[in-house]
Amino acid sequence: MYISQYEIDGSKAVLNKGNLYRIQKVMRRAMCGEHITVGFIGGSITQGCLASSYETCYAYLVYQWWCQKFSNAQIAYVNAGIGGTTSQFGVARADKDLLSYDVDVVVVEFSVNDLDNAHFCETYEGLIRKVYGYKTEPAILIVNSVCYDDGVNAQTQHVRIGKAYEIPCISMKPTLYEKMLEGAYTNRDITADGLHPNDEGHGLMAEIITHFLDEVYEELLMGKREKEPPVKVNEISAITDNAYENSIRYQNTDRMVVVENDGFVPDLRPQEDIREIFRCGWTADQKGARICFEIEGTCIGVQYRKSVVQPTAIAQAVIDGDASKAVILDGNFDQTWGDSLYLETLAEHLPYKKHCVEIELIETHVNDQVPFYLVSVIGSGTKNNSVDGKNVRF
Repeated sequence: MYISQYEIDGSKAVLNKGNLYRIQKVMRRAMCGEHITVGFIGGSITQGCLASSYETCYAYLVYQWWCQKFSNAQIAYVNAGIGGTTSQFGVARADKDLLSYDVDVVVVEFSVNDLDNAHFCETYEGLIRKVYGYKTEPAILIVNSVCYDDGVNAQTQHVRIGKAYEIPCISMKPTLYEKMLEGAYTNRDITADGLHPNDEGHGLMAEIITHFLDEVYEELLMGKREKEPPVKVNEISAITDNAYENSIRYQNTDRMVVVENDGFVPDLRPQEDIREIFRCGWTADQKGARICFEIEGTCIGVQYRKSVVQPTAIAQAVIDGDASKAVILDGNFDQTWGDSLYLETLAEHLPYKKHCVEIELIETHVNDQVPFYLVSVIGSGTKNNSVDGKNVRF
């Protein structure tokens, strides 16, 4: 286990202690030598970007804590981190990438990918409700990482959700970020780019998280057990409109939702790993190429590739034939770190029904370097989330 040279007060990290019943239950099972699965879902920090190996990523170090603390148990590890993605995508893929492994403990980390606004409060609540309500009744730990250049993260929104569901919330902002401001170390001592931790930064993150887990474990040994289990998720009123808990992602394997296609070619390459993000979609490179979907729900998003290899084509998306609210999908990326799996919210809180989503290439170039890549369409929401038909775009 990583041991730092710095004196970090882990108690400052706990923004919400929450109800410990579920995590204590998992620890008791591990004490008895049972099989448990520890899962992680988040963005590039959880994936381990800029760690020298997957073993030096904070997620793997936290998993190692479980293995070392409960050496008689069989403990499995699931890392569902995908760089450059938010909780809006997280909730749409949680069933396949995380919950299908019957996880018992889940660390959720999206606080530098989500923005600090109401939209991501709602998508994050959807993710938490989906994980919280899964059949294994997993223990959840909310982790807030931070941008070390300016201290920005989405913990205000995420902690709101954590408190509403009595889930422990741990933050790097009042600990690692504040310690940096005090001069214990510099920004570049723990991160090469101001955002993604290096091995030292990942180790410090793991230290903060396992400090909390150690305290829970010690309380359990002393007989300080949570007397009552947390309230079941269906007994908790959502604090947002909660249109994202039921999100479904459609790709080229879901042929029933494609009602018209003229010029978009399915990408039939198999996806061997969840981080092979440009798979199972459609490509097009001719102006006027058009594809239409019939998507049920109240919120609609579309994922496409923004490419650093330029120029490439530009498309537009229209819902229910209303061209006055067309959304531009520009395949040209203005960053340099790599191609982006970009998720555009086309509309939010529409009336619940089957909506027609039309995507058409409106601009191509003779020297386009790569085709336009449409990765998926995501439909969210049920009849209960059909608020007032407002068409909100981001």
